[in-house]
Formats: sequence, C-alpha cells, structure tokens
Amino acid sequence: MELNGINIGFTLTGSFCTFKKVIPKIKELKELGANILPIMSYNSYSLDTKFGNAKDFIEEIEGITENKIIHTIQGAEPIGPKGLTDIMVVAPCSGNTIAKLANSIIDTPAVMAIKSHLRNQRPLVIGISTNDGLSGSAENIGKLLNRKNYYFVPFTQDNPITKPTSLVFKFDYLIPTIKEALDNKQLQPVIG
Repeated sequence: MELNGINIGFTLTGSFCTFKKVIPKIKELKELGANILPIMSYNSYSLDTKFGNAKDFIEEIEGITENKIIHTIQGAEPIGPKGLTDIMVVAPCSGNTIAKLANSIIDTPAVMAIKSHLRNQRPLVIGISTNDGLSGSAENIGKLLNRKNYYFVPFTQDNPITKPTSLVFKFDYLIPTIKEALDNKQLQPVIG
C-alpha cells in the first residue's frame, strides 16, 4: 500500500535518544506520498539535550514535512473536529506519554493531539521508547495494548544487560505497522 494522500499526524515525545532514527522515517513517509502533520510535546519542542538542539530538530522536521510543528494544546485541539488526520503516530512514545494516555491526562500538545484524533475512531500507532517499560510503565502499556484503535510498532528490550527494564520500538517496522493499522490490523509479533 502506498501512502499517497494519507494524512499522518506524527507526534514526537521526550525520548530524545531516538530522534535521529525517527526523523528519517518521517522523510520516508513523505517520500511515500503521505501528508505529514508534525506535533511535538512541550519538552520535545523546547529542550536541548545531549542528543541535539531542539531548534535543529524543529527546522529539520518542518523542512521535511513542509508544515509547521503543532506545539501547543490550542494548536492540537482542532485535529479531530477538523478531521485533519487519517492516522496518528506517536514515535517515540515516552513512558510519561504512555502513562498520560492510559489515565486520560490531557496536559500537553502531544496527548491533546492524540485525544482529538481518537475522537474520530481512527488508528493510533505507538512507537514505544521508555527506560521503565518492564517496570513502572508495564501496567500502562498493558492498558493501551487492550484499547480499540491503538496499534503498537513491534518492540523489544533496548539493552537487557545495562538497561534491563528498557523497551524500544523496532524502527524498521514503523511504516509496515502504519500500513497495517490503516487496515485496522496489528502487525505481529508485537514483542520480539
């Protein structure tokens, strides 16, 4: 399935270590013909980290997508009412964002965009990236795995020796997961 004309909301949250692997996937989606509406959480939009400067990431994403990044709650709220997205992707999806989604806490542009999108019963793709996936976030991940319209990019342990509770999605499975989710199917296996 090509993605010509598919409107993808692409949300980045604060797992900064994955940005340099995620941004090329945004470019690939654009090359496949998708229209990309970029969204960032407050922290991903404003914080400079050892993984890069926020300004540089913003410029790169806006250059690829040819759209301004939504980075406020007010900017994210109209996504659902205006039917702006056919599918929403959250990659990386941090443990913090997973907890907010699992417990209906809507206090960032990222979770507002997701909530607004889901009101239209359209698919949401989660690319998990969190250091506590097999500890504090495990319960919340379980909640989301059982929700309608939620689809997970297959994920694995990040580094079982030095980070035994860390989970990260498999970057090469992001686009296949999006294609399956557009047909209301979960790419399998989810964990591996």
